[in-house]
Amino acid sequence: MQHVDVLVVGAGLSGIGAAYYLQRLCPKKTFTILEGRDAIGGTWDLFRYPGVRSDSDMYTLGYQFKPWTNAKAIADGPSILDYIRDTAKEYGIDKKIRFKSRVRRASWSSADARWTVDIETGDDKHIEQLTCNFVYLCTGYYDYDKGYTPEWQGMTQFNGQIIHPQKWPEALDYAGKRVVVIGSGATAVTLVPAMAESAAHVTMLQRSPTYVVNVPRQDKIANFLRKILPSGVAYWATRWKNVGISLTFYHIARKWPEYFKGLVMKGVRHQLGPDYDVTHFTPKYNPWDQRLCLVPDGDLFNSIREGKSSVVTDEIETFTESGIKLKSGKHVDADIIVTATGLNLRLMAGLQLVVDGKPVEMSKAMAYKGMMYSDVPNIASAFGYTNASWTLKCDLTSEYVCRLLNYMDAHGYAEAAPRRNDPSVTEEPVLDFTSGYVQRALAHLPSQGSKKPWRLNQNYALDLMGVRFSPIDDGTIQFKHPS
Repeated sequence: MQHVDVLVVGAGLSGIGAAYYLQRLCPKKTFTILEGRDAIGGTWDLFRYPGVRSDSDMYTLGYQFKPWTNAKAIADGPSILDYIRDTAKEYGIDKKIRFKSRVRRASWSSADARWTVDIETGDDKHIEQLTCNFVYLCTGYYDYDKGYTPEWQGMTQFNGQIIHPQKWPEALDYAGKRVVVIGSGATAVTLVPAMAESAAHVTMLQRSPTYVVNVPRQDKIANFLRKILPSGVAYWATRWKNVGISLTFYHIARKWPEYFKGLVMKGVRHQLGPDYDVTHFTPKYNPWDQRLCLVPDGDLFNSIREGKSSVVTDEIETFTESGIKLKSGKHVDADIIVTATGLNLRLMAGLQLVVDGKPVEMSKAMAYKGMMYSDVPNIASAFGYTNASWTLKCDLTSEYVCRLLNYMDAHGYAEAAPRRNDPSVTEEPVLDFTSGYVQRALAHLPSQGSKKPWRLNQNYALDLMGVRFSPIDDGTIQFKHPS
């Protein structure tokens, strides 16, 4: 049976980053990466819908150790996938990956201070096992097998195609056809202008609006700095510039929501003109109760202004043979319906954890620094921010995991687990987010605590102090020597 010091689960953006840090900061550690699919890239290899792109700037979504040198700050999916694959190849990480290897169960033995991991392998999905001392989960946060689609009345009556963006047909021809995109999130606002370039017309049908903000596709300051400074210096400066801007706008949005709403509405009116009905872009919730949507160079607004697309705010009564009948009585004609209705949140890709023979109920665990779990030894998860770039937090988590491993080696420890030893810490929802995919899964997620180190900051600057520079032995992590 193969044994490694560290098992990395997932070969997407965070998994490749985790491998880099292990190689650099823990060079004596053996590790392997298990990837359930047959390709590197995770999300950026899975999603193939028209216009797929980042909804964060690449100077913060990119790795801090590998400068993003493309002129586009808001990048398309294929460019991001190339970036991840180039990183894996450049650092030899691609040779550490076992594809078609899906982790199903991990059992911890305190007596042996190791995990025994069951892996579904190959096309025939036979079970293999390996053992490791530490598990680092870089599996993302949603179900890769199936997106979320509500069951609407009459769906079987529709004569056209119904498609979820997570399972986009490679040969779909929508040229000259009427398309309805159901949804108002990041996927919908990406799909609409991309499909409208060749479709007869695209209607974005939303039950409720989302905050949509126009951003430049290219960062002029970043491109200028890259001309006058070494690549690494320019990248570092741009990264911190964008972190500062992001934190500032988030702070304004949460502290003065009405003022921030006014700024967003002013931007919409500027893009669509004074006569446009901005109620289609006026949510009932406060900014950052859900994630904002970014549209590069106003592509969605341009599409609406040019008559290639439109927005309808209403609720679905039933699907019909030729489209969708709304509760207002109106009918939206369609040849193709795209259900951009979100994801199914799935923690740890459905991995079952067992500690000393007892199954772990994640809903009863508490998240430590947003990366480890109470009473679960030698395991960590890479989980990014909801209000900033995913990779910012994942980079910090990888650094912390390496610090933890080196600390354990230096002191002869075999086990490390956060313990809830402060009775004054109370449980709170792990995510203060009203998005549907979060609310549907909240009962199955671990909680966060009412104060440090159990409380999530959702703030990169605070996490620099609380993760990068905090002591490993903080009185909450309990360490054990080998039996």
